[in-house]
Amino acid sequence: MTDASPARVVADADVLAADLFVDGDARAALDHVRAHSWVTLVASDPLLDDAQTVITDLGDADLAADWRERIEALRERVDHPEGDRPALASALYGGAMHVLTFDDDLQTAAAGAAIRDRVETSVKDPTAFAALFDPESLYGVVADGEYSGPDRDPRA
Repeated sequence: MTDASPARVVADADVLAADLFVDGDARAALDHVRAHSWVTLVASDPLLDDAQTVITDLGDADLAADWRERIEALRERVDHPEGDRPALASALYGGAMHVLTFDDDLQTAAAGAAIRDRVETSVKDPTAFAALFDPESLYGVVADGEYSGPDRDPRA
């Protein structure tokens, strides 16, 4: 397991698919990850498999394969036991302090308490993450020096 860090993020399969198909909150949230080399997208193979299935269903296999190739270059791969919920297990084993999902069941107070018993993470809707993410204040927590702004093109 990797030590927890506020600069490590998991996006559930629904958020990953929405990022591809919709210019909305999921894309805004993941643009923060893509725009900063010191922010890490953490994802297991089962998590990306789930997202790839959704993308295939909504688009086609070629689009899903192209997406998978691009996301592989962005994500940090983590392993977890078979049968674990991919997004939560990716956070646990990958040290991600943020899990982005549209799943309302994971965003309840009861779910949050149960999750925090096992992993130091916060489950939130991408809308909240996009609105609250403050790279300048976070940079001082995870890196040395002064924040100089985004260091990557999120659409490259």
